[in-house]
Amino acid sequence: MTDKPVKDMSFEEAMRELEQVVSQLERGDVALEESIKLYERGAALKAQCEEKLKAAEEKVAAITLDRDGQPTGTTPVETD
Repeated sequence: MTDKPVKDMSFEEAMRELEQVVSQLERGDVALEESIKLYERGAALKAQCEEKLKAAEEKVAAITLDRDGQPTGTTPVETD
C-alpha cells in the first residue's frame, strides 16, 4: 500500500493497489483496525477506478465516425 493520495492515481495504479488490498483482506491475517483501514482505502480505490473508466468511456463515446467507420473528429468532453 502506498501513501499516494487516491485522487492522484492513474487507473492502473489504483487497480494494482486495489488488488493488493483485496489480497490482504482475503488472507485474513490482518488486525481488525488495519482491516478497517484497508477496506476504506479499497473503497476509495474502487471509486477512483470507476471514475477513470467513466471518463474514458465518455471520451470514446465522443468520437464520431463517418459512413466508412473512420473517425471524423471528436466532440469535446468536459472533464473536471
